[in-house]
Amino acid sequence: MTNTLQTKTLAAAIQKRRSIRKLSHSPAISREKVEEIVQLALNAPSAFNMQSGRVVVLMGENHEKLWDIVKETLRPLVPADAFGDTEARLEGFRNGAGTVLFFENQATVEKYQEMAPLYKDQFPGWSLQGSGMLQYAVWLSLSAQGLGASLQHYNPLIDEQVKQQWDIPGDWTLTAQIPFGRPEESPAKRTFLPYEEVVKWH
Repeated sequence: MTNTLQTKTLAAAIQKRRSIRKLSHSPAISREKVEEIVQLALNAPSAFNMQSGRVVVLMGENHEKLWDIVKETLRPLVPADAFGDTEARLEGFRNGAGTVLFFENQATVEKYQEMAPLYKDQFPGWSLQGSGMLQYAVWLSLSAQGLGASLQHYNPLIDEQVKQQWDIPGDWTLTAQIPFGRPEESPAKRTFLPYEEVVKWH
């Protein structure tokens, strides 16, 4: 009975996870709750168990500062007549409760390249695969708690400013950002490719 309930809970979490870009921070979300989610997500696997993923969680003013940095970085790059839409999207993120920044520690990747030279060329790709699994674990866990989130990639445009603002080690590479908060929109209906086109059995 317990296994059936766990399976249903996992299935619901997987199906419920969607991109929510309009967020709010009320009612407040505690640091303790977010920390619990992040600690759970760290169980995500990585090749050779190298654990090259690194996470920085921004909340409150630090979270808002991140999206101010993104906005001012994009302002000279986006045509003026299109910037209103960009600004509105970024405001949806900024209005949330926080952002999880995902990094890969290149020193760790290089250490494993030296330890297993036969697979040296594979470790950078495996590093990114591990990062993707960690991102999904965080996103899935946020969604399971009823929170809205989405996966964003404003790197490498913001990398140097982020490193300077939050004293990020030089060998950490930014891979993604997940802003999260209380959902303020319902996602559009999602479509899928036919199962038979995606999955082959032999």
